[in-house]
Amino acid sequence: MFPSLGVALGPFVLAESLLQFGVDIRRLLAAADLRLLLIPPITGIIGYITNWVAIRMLFKPVEFRGIDVPGLEVLTTALPQRVRQIPGMMQGRIGWQGIIPSRARKMGSISVDTGISKIASQREFYQEFDAERIAEHMLAEGGEDIHRMVEEIIRENQPQLWRDSPEATRRLVHARVSQQLPEVTYRITERIGENIDELLDIKLMVMNHLGENPELVNRIFLETGEREFDFLVKSGFIFGTILGCFSIPLFVFIDRWWVLPVAGIFVGYFTNWLALKMIFQPMKPHEVGPFTIQGLFIRRQAEASETYASIVAEEVINLENVARNLLNGPNADRTRKMIAEELRDAVDGSMGLAAPLLRFTTGNRQYDAIREDIADRGVEYAIEPMSDPEFNAERSEAIQRLMAGRMKNLPPEEFARMLRAAFKEDEWLLIGVGAALGFVAGWIQLLVVTAV
Repeated sequence: MFPSLGVALGPFVLAESLLQFGVDIRRLLAAADLRLLLIPPITGIIGYITNWVAIRMLFKPVEFRGIDVPGLEVLTTALPQRVRQIPGMMQGRIGWQGIIPSRARKMGSISVDTGISKIASQREFYQEFDAERIAEHMLAEGGEDIHRMVEEIIRENQPQLWRDSPEATRRLVHARVSQQLPEVTYRITERIGENIDELLDIKLMVMNHLGENPELVNRIFLETGEREFDFLVKSGFIFGTILGCFSIPLFVFIDRWWVLPVAGIFVGYFTNWLALKMIFQPMKPHEVGPFTIQGLFIRRQAEASETYASIVAEEVINLENVARNLLNGPNADRTRKMIAEELRDAVDGSMGLAAPLLRFTTGNRQYDAIREDIADRGVEYAIEPMSDPEFNAERSEAIQRLMAGRMKNLPPEEFARMLRAAFKEDEWLLIGVGAALGFVAGWIQLLVVTAV
């Protein structure tokens, strides 16, 4: 009986609902005026501007700009971890520095852990530099300098002996040096390669280099993720306009001044959050009708790999930086000792049959002093040719090919982590800045709508 009654009354209930809907629509139209049509485009502009500013704050300024606040450094230690992450807070300063450059050293550490170490080992990088090619270049560029160094050291230590030596003897010393140089140079580069894991600290090298050059960290991110950051900005307008359409009924029905500022917070937060999601998610392609859905950065894996590898190979993991780390890094003493050992043997070999005579003429201590001086100064001479820009560019091409080839074959999850992991823990700042700017922009929107 009752079900039959419900069926009978159904059309009346539907008619009543449609009538109420019509009343609501008429109420909306009655309350609406042309000013409300400004809300969606203004919200879109707000989304665009907030995202643009948020990206700028991610990278700019490179150096901290702000003021010192007495006592803030102590107070900050008692604040939540996320507050302490705001640039300048731990140093007792209020101001701003780009999030990426403010974490330059940390970015270097993360980039090695999540990316570079996944691509190749220290040994593989050194093998790509080609020890034999390095030795050839050292001989070509540093041979004459080493000849002058040997002569200079002998003159300094035994000026009378060198001056009184016949020209034939001098030529013989130089000839013996030339004869010994190729062998000792190849031995040095080979021994470095054999012991590279004990001599080179590539993580510290990357951290120090990026810490000293924060603008380079910006370049890596901006050029590798150029299209994604451009999408972040433009998506602010698209998502903001769409969300602005929902702001109209909220503003009309709630009819309170605070609706647009609060909606601005939501727009600023949601547009950044959604855009970040779309950059990295989904990891694997999904077919939806005629469309393929995949994270924007993941979809560009091949192109982004080439860009990233090019910058890192040219500016970070290059032969000059490796040589500097070998001679000045945490294991520099071992490197210098190893090279000096080879050079000491080379000195004895260069002197040949004259070595015993020199020892007798100058005394063991003076001969050993000459030998040690040549070994110590020879370390710098041996490594200096690695700073040659043209040679660095040549060897960087090999590193770039290695990195790009392997990056293209990384699983999507590991590839995405290379870019995202470096600023993932600071994403809340990017999203929070968007929300804060959205709140301010909401007030501007309110003023515009009510003033027109």
